[in-house]
Amino acid sequence: MHIYETVVVVQPKLSDTEVVDFIDKTKKVITKGGGEILSEDRWGRRKLAYPIKHVREGFYFYLKFQAPGALVQKMSAQFRIADDILRSMTVHAIEMKAAPVKPK
Repeated sequence: MHIYETVVVVQPKLSDTEVVDFIDKTKKVITKGGGEILSEDRWGRRKLAYPIKHVREGFYFYLKFQAPGALVQKMSAQFRIADDILRSMTVHAIEMKAAPVKPK
């Protein structure tokens, strides 16, 4: 299993409860698929840099999770066909370890 980071931009027409339901459903897909949520951050409604599908703002959220690669491919495919998602991006996170400090 690897660590991944996902940012999703959801349609602003959704109510706050619908957005929360969508986030919870996404987290359940990850955990049921054998993954583990490491962190979550809801950035809220923000203006887009450019219009997407004639929409000028969206609801952003970020998930950091550990999961098998097959689950990530399945999630990405579902994100591409979902009407409520304007954009999504999932990347493989590289965990940086701090270099040991050399004594002077």
